[in-house]
Amino acid sequence: MSTVTLPRWHWGDPASPRRALLVHGLGSSAQTTWRLSEGLADAGWSATAVDLRGHGDAPRASRYRIEDVAGDLLAAHPAGGGAWQLVVGHSIGAAAAAQAAGTEAAWAERLVLLDPALQLDGPARQAVLDGQLANHDGATVASIAEQFGHWHPLDIEFRVRAVRAASRFALERMVLDNDDWDVTAFVPHIAAPTLVIAADPDHGSMFAGEHAAAVLASNPLLEMVVVPGAGHSVHRDAPEATLRHLLDWVRAGETP
Repeated sequence: MSTVTLPRWHWGDPASPRRALLVHGLGSSAQTTWRLSEGLADAGWSATAVDLRGHGDAPRASRYRIEDVAGDLLAAHPAGGGAWQLVVGHSIGAAAAAQAAGTEAAWAERLVLLDPALQLDGPARQAVLDGQLANHDGATVASIAEQFGHWHPLDIEFRVRAVRAASRFALERMVLDNDDWDVTAFVPHIAAPTLVIAADPDHGSMFAGEHAAAVLASNPLLEMVVVPGAGHSVHRDAPEATLRHLLDWVRAGETP
């Protein structure tokens, strides 16, 4: 398995000892993390977001297994080395972050998973593929604004830019290469305190019901909150609530 070097975007003071890594989902880019990255920077963090392989300005590759994405993340260390004090991942980015944290305990000290896509069956994978290709081929500012009128204008702009910048081959292979899409076996090995910020089950959450209960039961370091009314993109549907949950949880963990 060959790793690729991931392009980085940065918010906040690079000298801050509190270093966070943000990992986007399928069809997105580092820029789409801007609300959370800004919020972390305002709270004193050095926030770094990466473009995943095949997305944004990242190198293209021949394979797009979740294990490949996790390998790229494990190779991405903070400037100067050491562990990330916090890793925040969304959707397939959360799945890759979970696999990375479950593989190498020293990689991250704390983990936040935004509506993680840890396990998807055949119909769910097909729905993801259909939606991603439709957006790649036809998304416009007008079409995204019509679908997500409550999003911030920058979220709409960055969504369109991200799907156009992503490799169509990468979008296809991230689904087709993962016909066994399931990283739940790595969750019991995660040694970092982990918060799942899940979407509303009535609005298309990928982390709900028996699946969520089983994952949470597999590791006592995991806890979960649900953002009422938010869909899968919790950080765009309900950015204030998502950021509040994230920062409150981090601060509670830092309290002696």
